[in-house]
Amino acid sequence: MASVTSLTASVQQRLASALSAALPEAADADPLLRRSDRADYQANGILALAKKAKANPRELATQVVAQVESGEVIKEIEVSGPGFLNITLTDKAITENLAARYADVDGRLGVPFVEHPGTTVIDYAQPNVAKEMHVGHLRSAVIGDAVVKILEFTGENVVRRHHIGDWGTQFGMLIQYLDEHPHELDHKETQVSGEEAMSNLDRLYKAARKLFDSDEEFKTRARRRVVDLQAGDPHTLATWQKFVDESKIYFFSVFEKLDMEIRDADIVGESGYNDMLDETCRLLEESGVAVRSEGALCVFFDDIKGPEGNPVPLIVRKTDGGYGYAATDLSAIRDRVFNLKANSLIYVVDARQSLHFKMVFETARRAGWLNDEDVKAYQLAFGTVLGKDGKPFKTREGETVRLVDLLDEAVDRATTVVREKDALGQLSEEDIAERGAQVGIGAVKYADLSTSASRDYKFDLDQMVSLNGDTSVYLQYAYARIQSILRKAGEVRPQPHAELELAEAERALALHMDAFAETVSDSATEYAPHKLAAYLYQLASLYTTFYDKCPVLKAESTEQVENRLFLCDVTARTLHQGMVLLGIRTPERL
Repeated sequence: MASVTSLTASVQQRLASALSAALPEAADADPLLRRSDRADYQANGILALAKKAKANPRELATQVVAQVESGEVIKEIEVSGPGFLNITLTDKAITENLAARYADVDGRLGVPFVEHPGTTVIDYAQPNVAKEMHVGHLRSAVIGDAVVKILEFTGENVVRRHHIGDWGTQFGMLIQYLDEHPHELDHKETQVSGEEAMSNLDRLYKAARKLFDSDEEFKTRARRRVVDLQAGDPHTLATWQKFVDESKIYFFSVFEKLDMEIRDADIVGESGYNDMLDETCRLLEESGVAVRSEGALCVFFDDIKGPEGNPVPLIVRKTDGGYGYAATDLSAIRDRVFNLKANSLIYVVDARQSLHFKMVFETARRAGWLNDEDVKAYQLAFGTVLGKDGKPFKTREGETVRLVDLLDEAVDRATTVVREKDALGQLSEEDIAERGAQVGIGAVKYADLSTSASRDYKFDLDQMVSLNGDTSVYLQYAYARIQSILRKAGEVRPQPHAELELAEAERALALHMDAFAETVSDSATEYAPHKLAAYLYQLASLYTTFYDKCPVLKAESTEQVENRLFLCDVTARTLHQGMVLLGIRTPERL
């Protein structure tokens, strides 16, 4: 089925034609159409056009009104104030448009595919080998996963990349310790849980660090082991691989808790670019993009200075010949542009790394690997997760909060809410546990995604699992309520009746659903899941008003019952699809 033309686009076309007829030089002008509480839409563009044409805005507005084609779509159009146009649509057009979305193939609800899809590489969810994931890892994972889903839904070819921290000097210490204590990572069972895997790694790391700090001979052996690792010594690499494999067991368990799919093939850590580092440096130096400074290979920038006005370079290769993060990140760009053929590179990374990525991207542009026309790079920078006190989220002891602890507590709180709502005892303990996980994880994700990525936000579990306010539970409850109504309807099925007159609450709900496709497209173009979250919250709010004011199963006629069931069902499908794109479940019952 062809994409559904939105009512907004239909009205926009009619206004543009009328404007062109009334004022030929305004053929490409934007009528500035928006939703209004005074009518279905208001157009404000005539004021600016009249000023430019040195015409009276009310007179020009009156001329435009005379040229507007009304009837099937536009019921009424009137001039308001200094030259605004208030536009009311026909009930028939509203219902028929919604019916077209309802019938769209594969449940797309009129969301079109992009005309010219490209390839986007998204770098997100980047934990570190042999280290526990903490609350700071939450935003990269949740935001990145939502952007992946939204882009893929619009038809973009998306390549996931999880740039895990799996290289560096600490591995010399860990590998040497494990070599001298070979049974530290042995498992008595064939299967080991993620928690057990990380517990083993954490215990080993603490023991290795204690020995490293107290035993100079061990410290020397550990440093030699770093050299062996970088040189590709087979035994050392095999031990390093044990750490990576053990950590992956843990990573997958945490991502499974987050209800996220992380595929092993998408995990390409720092070590994945080791073979490219030397060539990256050579290309940068030969092209003059990087220069040697005090023994290091550096890139300098005119607009980046230190506190005393001294240049702050991007160090690609250190004085001792070792490679920094910049060399790895630049090699990753080369791989993503030239091997993966990416048009867009998206990095879902903490805002505190903005200066680093600014320098990396500019270096890649100077080298010719990036350009804003064919290949662009963008840091989707996110803010900090704060506690209720507005300070960075910590435990009472001042430690960083473990991500698994935070998620477990969210599920526990949500399970309590689900059990309280099941006053009649209709759900089994298994059902309650399943819904508690869906609601709890959804609450954590939505709190993150409903905030603009660049902003900090407060982590407040009490608010997150509330049935009131801008929470995922409110959206999930609206969806479950609709499913309950559809079940109670029995053999009466949702059916649009375009001949029926719509109540005010029905019109508001239907017109908001007309904006779903545009919202998804905007969220994809701007990498902005919070726009979709805001749309869904408003949809649930409008549905609540509709539910309060418009009886569904007790409507006045069979046709009205069917039409209101139809409105319910389209709302449910829109809520469900929107929540899927945010990575949040919609339980049929709560």
